[in-house]
Amino acid sequence: MTLTLYTNPMSRGRIARWMLEEVGHPYTAVILAYGPDLQTPGFLAVNPMGKVPCLRHDEQVITECAAICTYLAEAFPAAGLFASDRAAFHRWMFFAAGPLEQAVTNKALGLSPPADRETMVGYGNFDRTVAALETALHDRPYIAGPRFSAADVYVGSQIGWGLQFGTLPPLPAFTAYWDRLRSRPALIRANAADDALIPKETP
Repeated sequence: MTLTLYTNPMSRGRIARWMLEEVGHPYTAVILAYGPDLQTPGFLAVNPMGKVPCLRHDEQVITECAAICTYLAEAFPAAGLFASDRAAFHRWMFFAAGPLEQAVTNKALGLSPPADRETMVGYGNFDRTVAALETALHDRPYIAGPRFSAADVYVGSQIGWGLQFGTLPPLPAFTAYWDRLRSRPALIRANAADDALIPKETP
């Protein structure tokens, strides 16, 4: 069983690497630079979108971080990363991949739907999306129940980045949740591996 992660240390590939570290199965990371590396015929044969991350598991190819996290949780059940509450797992995994990411991205771009057109977009508006996520974390330690799961890798990454870069408000529910995740050994290992690959700025 072989796992190969195509990634860049300054991309959403950091999420996939964290998930792989949580799984604990050996994997190979293929580092691709932005630009020509992502447009080679060889890589486009793996992912026609020409973007990372991309995971190859034997002959299977999985793209999109939420899909990678979900796939790995199912493919490696011994890691215990699929929540017992499967409904909550799928709900919040794909809430973060859909409404949350769309709302955060649009806000960062200075885009917001007119009030009379909010029903045309998947998230309605930014404030409502944030409020829904805050409510989900208000009375539970993890997004899909009482224990950590792959959904926390994905949702947690979204919240961690949002707090770091100011694209999500520092609500108590968000900061407390991220504080529970940030010291996980798998995340520390994943960050160390990716950080070591980022070119250091010269004075």
